[in-house]
Amino acid sequence: MGKPALAVHGGAGTIFRSEMTPDLEVEYRKGIENALRAGWDVLRAHGCSLDAVDAAVRQLEDFPLFNAGRGSVFTHEGKNEMDAAIMDGHSKKAGAVAFVRNVKNPVGLARLVMERTEHVLLAGEGAILFAEEMEVELADNAYFYTEHRWKQLEEAIAAGRVQLDHAGAAHPKPIGTVGAVACDVNGHLAAATSTGGMTNKKFGRVGDTPIIGAGTYADEFCAVSCTGHGEYFMTNVTAFDVAARIRYKGLTLDAAAQESIDHLTRLEGEGGMIAVDPQGNIAMPFNSEGMYRGSVNSNGELAIAIYGE
Repeated sequence: MGKPALAVHGGAGTIFRSEMTPDLEVEYRKGIENALRAGWDVLRAHGCSLDAVDAAVRQLEDFPLFNAGRGSVFTHEGKNEMDAAIMDGHSKKAGAVAFVRNVKNPVGLARLVMERTEHVLLAGEGAILFAEEMEVELADNAYFYTEHRWKQLEEAIAAGRVQLDHAGAAHPKPIGTVGAVACDVNGHLAAATSTGGMTNKKFGRVGDTPIIGAGTYADEFCAVSCTGHGEYFMTNVTAFDVAARIRYKGLTLDAAAQESIDHLTRLEGEGGMIAVDPQGNIAMPFNSEGMYRGSVNSNGELAIAIYGE
């Protein structure tokens, strides 16, 4: 039997402390708390870890301040293109989508790819057609419009840059994604990650989020959801790297996760991750200014943080 535990993140590379207002911090913490409670309600009722991460990430996708679902950033053409992935560590099954538009909760579509197809990753028009076939909830473009995201696009176009999430010109290298990892009463693990990608994206770039083993991974050793500069997480297969360090080096979850982040740091890759093991241990290392994050332990105790508290 495992000890139920849950962790969520709303992206690394947060707003600098000097720019974070008290009211805005309250809102971010509220978004994290809502996701934790949604996932914990599943685990507390002896539900499975897969349902828990699904529920938690849906809450994060519905929260407009995080770069996923409703809060997704705009491409150069003024569109919202979203990626998501989910993986069940017990069955080793996974599903992912990339370049999807007008899907209210991309993580739910990723789960349908896992459960209703023989594939792992669907992208673009094919993924959208699959969403229509599965009758998932869609939303019009107005649902995804948020003023602060549109301003980010205008600032990025004016500056001639592509940026990765939370802030504008005052914060040129922000990073963002949302995700959840969980352990249920049976010791089974699951991970899910979702993102709106990069502001002012032009060339069809896909990051680590929908790539199994890079930004999302779960097996019998750990479940991992990453956030950061996706190219580094892809080339270092970072999510799987944590599991490999546990499997082959015999490291604890905390040590394995920290080693993986330290490796990225040496390569000048920025970001963080959340991870959980079958004993309900949680690790949330990062090398950026901060990471929107929260956890619930087996006693039902919530912890929420943004910076290096």
